Amino acid sequence: MARYPPDLDRWREAARISAEARELGVSLAVPGASRKEIADRIEAYIRSKGAEPAFPANLSRNVEAAHYTPSREDTERLVAGDLLKVDVGAHLDGAIADTAATVEVGGGQRYALLRRAVEEALAAGIAQIRPGVSVDEIGRAIESAVHRHGLKPVRDLSGHTIERYLLHAGKSIPNVGGLSGATLEEGEVVAVEPFVTNGAGRIQNGPFGNIVRFREDPGPGEPELGRLFRRFRTLPFTLRWVEDAEDRERLRHARRLLQTYPIFEEAGGGVVAQMEHTVLVGKHGPERLTALPD
Repeated sequence: MARYPPDLDRWREAARISAEARELGVSLAVPGASRKEIADRIEAYIRSKGAEPAFPANLSRNVEAAHYTPSREDTERLVAGDLLKVDVGAHLDGAIADTAATVEVGGGQRYALLRRAVEEALAAGIAQIRPGVSVDEIGRAIESAVHRHGLKPVRDLSGHTIERYLLHAGKSIPNVGGLSGATLEEGEVVAVEPFVTNGAGRIQNGPFGNIVRFREDPGPGEPELGRLFRRFRTLPFTLRWVEDAEDRERLRHARRLLQTYPIFEEAGGGVVAQMEHTVLVGKHGPERLTALPD
């Protein structure tokens, strides 16, 4: 039985907003730009379109593969030659889209091979999508595309299915073969996101990336935290979004209720490129929801 969301047009609209926010982030990634200012502008754009960020704008660079968003106090600026991943998402009442691009700051070509490999890997993975396909076929297509360039997929990062208010819903979409026997169903929404590196091909946990998520509703015994839960639900968020200092302090002391996200760093010190589209598993194949018209 097909699993199309009943409000599919809302998912398509969230995807369009996400894609525009991604391209805005790419355009802002110039030497001297503040990562905090880029994140703030991406998230403000999403809100200006009537949506909410599905997670904090991830602006991971170089060996950072994922899960870095600036803190309120962040003062770091991009430098020419940084390889920046712009990973963003928007949601409309829980209808989520997730998308990413990689840009070499300053317009250089030092990492052109990495960027080309991840672009081809994304296209190869999406081309496999159809009802009943094994996610292993998608992973093998991605892995093969990366290996053709003499590079490595990051094997312990993966894409994922998406459901309402659930960014990582249950099925993983590996970037290598041999890791899953799951299959995709017509109507499912999936994020395909290859990561490519010139390093070891696996990640390790780095420092805290300024991203948290409620594990569960705090319940009636903690009304102030409950108010924050109703705002963020179980989607990832950052204290940069919390204006009230007392609320930020409450959250700092509520670690038992929160999942924290470390920065994922390439274990061999390699540089990482990422690309991602949210895709609908259509009756006759993939619909790239976060692809803007040519």
